[in-house]
Amino acid sequence: MQAYTEKIREAAKRLLAEKKVDGVIGFRKGTMPFMNEPFMAKTPEQADLLVWDGNCGINLANYLPKRTDKIAIVAKGCDSRNISIQILENQIKREQLHILGAPCKGMTDKRKIQDELDGKEILQAEEAGDKVKVSGRDFEKTFNRSEYLQENCAICIHRNPVISDEMLGEPVQEQQVERYEDIKQIEAMLPEEKRKHFDELIEPCIRCYACRSACPACYCPTCFVDESKPQWVGKTTDPTDTRTFHFLRAFHVAGRCSDCGACERSCPVGIKVREFTKKLEKEVKELYGYEAGMVQDLRPPLDVYRPDDPEPFL
Repeated sequence: MQAYTEKIREAAKRLLAEKKVDGVIGFRKGTMPFMNEPFMAKTPEQADLLVWDGNCGINLANYLPKRTDKIAIVAKGCDSRNISIQILENQIKREQLHILGAPCKGMTDKRKIQDELDGKEILQAEEAGDKVKVSGRDFEKTFNRSEYLQENCAICIHRNPVISDEMLGEPVQEQQVERYEDIKQIEAMLPEEKRKHFDELIEPCIRCYACRSACPACYCPTCFVDESKPQWVGKTTDPTDTRTFHFLRAFHVAGRCSDCGACERSCPVGIKVREFTKKLEKEVKELYGYEAGMVQDLRPPLDVYRPDDPEPFL
């Protein structure tokens, strides 16, 4: 995927020089290992700062809602699915966008690599093909990148962009994997076991709302947790308030979540937030045969009403 860097720069320079866009949203090198940062190039000269590798996990679609300018954006498979949803939900117009499609082989999970180092601090990380070399004070180690992908990337079945104006590379082979093994294990639990599981899952939550801020499907003008008239949920870390926040947010993105992993990636205490959203993804897929953003003119099932909607709960 590193080969995309030059292609992104070339496309950005061309689009900006020809004034076809006002900016190009991509990534530039971050100040910390494994953390490239979102960046908008506004001039052909700034395009030379754009990069692409396995450290571009942030979903850039998060920077599109309510924009009024003409934008080029680099989009992985999951990003492109969120862009489709945003277009359907009138967050941005298709004619405003020039989408640079980036077939993806997954993003590196820094936390997994860090866990292998017995607390040693990573000061530098270098990616070369399918290898990642990390180094710090008095140590250097190389990892197979494919073994240390974000969990959502390891089970991704839509690596190629579903919507684009030009592609940065040839489509990659899609994976044939079981996406819901962990969800099925939870479904098999007794009710008391499920409650205990989720109570323990969210116990570390500090209600920082990083998951909400990072989510490209969360763009309500006022979030339900910020409403005061009426107040739907308390702002404390009381277990009931915390549980309510996580369950309601998951239901809010049901049928709209592309499983990009932004929520888990941003969580400062490492909560596996995707256990909530994946369960609802599984239900929507089984009930309606729908996957978020895969069909560009088809609205999410929970966003519409049809007389023939399944109603097994009645």
